[in-house]
Amino acid sequence: MTTLFQAIMIILDVIWFLMIAHIIMSWLINFQVLNLRQPLIAQLWDGLNRILEPIYAPIRRVLPYAGGIDLAPLVVFILLLIVRQALINNAGFFLGY
Repeated sequence: MTTLFQAIMIILDVIWFLMIAHIIMSWLINFQVLNLRQPLIAQLWDGLNRILEPIYAPIRRVLPYAGGIDLAPLVVFILLLIVRQALINNAGFFLGY
């Protein structure tokens, strides 16, 4: 069970890292620091969107329209932190204590 706990924590950490990269990259694109006409930037942006859109889409369907502000990443980020903390608090179940 320790391996399952560690695998879940690694997956959550990878999702957290990808979300942080996506959020920072969206800011840099909106402030025109990064340009989507550059092939590497466009590929990175497309890849992050393809990975994270299945996570964001169900949240976007539930959230009300916020005037052009996408709150789905914030909600997913908070849920990710809650799940991570719940796993840590219940680590004894996985580790056999």
